[in-house]
Amino acid sequence: MVKGRRDRRQMTDMNRNRQLQDGSGEKGTAGFTLIEIVVVMVLISLFMVLSIPLLGNIGTGSLDTSARRLSGTIKYLFNEAALTGHEYRLIYDLDQRSYRAQVLEENSELVDAPDQGREATLKGAVRFRDLQVPGRGKFTAGQVTIRIDPSGWIEETVIHLDDGKDNLLTLRVNPLTGSTEIYQGYRQF
Repeated sequence: MVKGRRDRRQMTDMNRNRQLQDGSGEKGTAGFTLIEIVVVMVLISLFMVLSIPLLGNIGTGSLDTSARRLSGTIKYLFNEAALTGHEYRLIYDLDQRSYRAQVLEENSELVDAPDQGREATLKGAVRFRDLQVPGRGKFTAGQVTIRIDPSGWIEETVIHLDDGKDNLLTLRVNPLTGSTEIYQGYRQF
């Protein structure tokens, strides 16, 4: 009888060891290690550090996007005028919050520019607060046409964009390079 108990005990010990090895025993469900928890916390912290600053710019995203898009259009048209030898015109419609480009053909006919000729509207609630052209004045409504000369000159223009939430951007177009400087707030030049 003693031998039967010993055999049973050995069998029980062998079953327990087998369960511990394949993870089906009690010790296999103990939980996460300290290293695993620390790694997860570091990853969560890293994601928060990278994403929280982006949340602060949610309201100004359409303002920034509109400014960059307009700036890119101006530079593109400036370069096209110099490359093709044609005069381009950028037409701002302050009331409709839009702009479009035209090119002066050799027969003196104005036609929509091939790539940038379609009308582009400012994003979201962004609008033109005003547009200033030295020698011509300040415009707050209507259409304003800016000439882009093929010799590498564009009329200096100061554009004020407003998103309706007291966020303003000032764009200043450099007449010699066609590049646009973008400033926070309303600036006079």
